[in-house]
Amino acid sequence: MALPVVAIIGRPNVGKSSLLNALAGQMISIVEPTAGVTRDRVSTIIGRDDRFFELVDTGGYGIVDCDQLSSHIEQQILRAIELADLVVFMVDIRDGLVPLDEKIARLLRKNNLDVIGVANKADTAKMFPTAGEFSRLGFGDFLCISAKNNLNKAVLLDMVFDRLTDVASEKPTEPVMKLAIVGKRNAGKSTLVNAIVGSERVIVSETPGTTRDAIDVRFEKDGKTIVVIDTPGLKKKSKIADSIEFYSSVRAARSIQRADVVLLMIDAAVPVSQVDKKLAKSITDEYKSCIIVVNKWDLAMRTASTGDYREYLTKLLPGLRHAPIAFTTASEAKNVQSVLDLAAEIFKQATTWIATPRLNKAFAIIKEQQSGAGRGGTGLPKTYYATQVAVNPITILMFVNKPELFDDNYQRFMVGRLQEMLPIEEVPIRLLARSNKGDTP
Repeated sequence: MALPVVAIIGRPNVGKSSLLNALAGQMISIVEPTAGVTRDRVSTIIGRDDRFFELVDTGGYGIVDCDQLSSHIEQQILRAIELADLVVFMVDIRDGLVPLDEKIARLLRKNNLDVIGVANKADTAKMFPTAGEFSRLGFGDFLCISAKNNLNKAVLLDMVFDRLTDVASEKPTEPVMKLAIVGKRNAGKSTLVNAIVGSERVIVSETPGTTRDAIDVRFEKDGKTIVVIDTPGLKKKSKIADSIEFYSSVRAARSIQRADVVLLMIDAAVPVSQVDKKLAKSITDEYKSCIIVVNKWDLAMRTASTGDYREYLTKLLPGLRHAPIAFTTASEAKNVQSVLDLAAEIFKQATTWIATPRLNKAFAIIKEQQSGAGRGGTGLPKTYYATQVAVNPITILMFVNKPELFDDNYQRFMVGRLQEMLPIEEVPIRLLARSNKGDTP
């Protein structure tokens, strides 16, 4: 059963993103004094007493976007209105009633929507009487709130839940997998998101930096809920020009941390960049399972084979040599289903528990191979016993002779051998070395 949808609608800079963050109790949408920061629909789930709804933040209606994305932003707003069971219509009490507020009111009345009016930025009770003029918009008295100071937040939530009394709701299904799509600007991340979910869920434009926020998109596949996270395109740190770009880069990094599987988008039409390498390192450092998605393959396939390109990526992104590679043309939805199937397989590997006897047998083979090569001296690393302690990432605790001998190079060697011998060949493995001070287990 779909969750009820509550959309926050209003002109630019009235505080819609601040309200979403206040009601959610966490920073979800980027908040900046600059008009037009929010472009896509950004949503979160709000719950209370076993009742839930999806709260949707939208771009400012009537924004004149500097990147000429105004029509795209408006389409996303209209889609939010179309899907909404309830609209929170927000105005700025400090500005009073302005023509654009009246235009939005006409749009909402035209769509015959259930509307709660809120007058934001009412930081003191002295301002409350001035909200009376908004009743002319035809939605009754507007509730005075301050999203910044959480004023009347609880009252607003009560009103929302009261209005949704007759709308069916149930606890949302927990996603079985979270996919984060990361990459440099214009690699095709948003296009891939839309291809995966089968609708124009996020804005797609040739303008670099169109996506500014990390956007969670829930969809169903084979009766299971999956979340795909569209992230802002990144560029070199030295070229980050403002706070919006800074927060975008932070959100992208957090999306990697939240993901079960990361899809690293590589633009096949241009050489692998420093941004690509930095993202690959971030994925590696977080021990995240990864699929390298080579997009725009239709532009490169005339001059390179998949085999040649695999070799090229292995050389430039050595930390992800275990990661599978998929070749797509997201604009035509080519091989998108295979990416999803591959992600499911990778996630299965990352959540595999290896039986302790089988794990120790693998370590014994590695030890024998060392001895056979004449490397079994007392001054070399020895593993007496190993056990798996966690999944996603696969984490193995080793009881060893001297932990300091298990340096990065030796661990890379061991991980490579374990990946070859166990059914976890395409996911990262984290090794923890602990001194075996007693007898060998």
